[in-house]
Amino acid sequence: MRAPAGCGYYLKMKNDNINIEGVFYTMMIIWGALAISQLFFPVIVFAAKPEMFRLNLNPPLFGDYPIEIGFLGFVSLVSLVTSFTLRKRFNDQAVATQNVGLAQTAMIFGCAFCELVSLFGMFVAFVFDFRFFFAFSALGIIGTLFHFPRRADIQAASYKK
Repeated sequence: MRAPAGCGYYLKMKNDNINIEGVFYTMMIIWGALAISQLFFPVIVFAAKPEMFRLNLNPPLFGDYPIEIGFLGFVSLVSLVTSFTLRKRFNDQAVATQNVGLAQTAMIFGCAFCELVSLFGMFVAFVFDFRFFFAFSALGIIGTLFHFPRRADIQAASYKK
């Protein structure tokens, strides 16, 4: 389904006069905002529950909720893999349809799924008092770093055959 006629975004990204550097810098700003937002999750946990940052090796690794935390860990890994799969599919479609907007969408979806991993980390910190919640945040941040915008993706999507 196409975007509404008044939207303009879809039409701009299909324009023959694409400014590759402009699109790249826009993607850099979006990526930077998404990456920095993930750094705030541990800060929020620290502000709300500073006791989560005290090293205490006496309780069991997963605390009282090993099944729930294990399930969220599994879902987080699936989300991370999904982020790379979706990015590849969107980039392949961007090249096939020569739509630079899909290359941008690929990066945003990839970062969003990595942010989901970090959100699960914040969730397990607040709900289950999981002291190793930062492992989720670290995994999400590392995934986002791998979704750094690439000029090659934009160039491939904007090259007219």
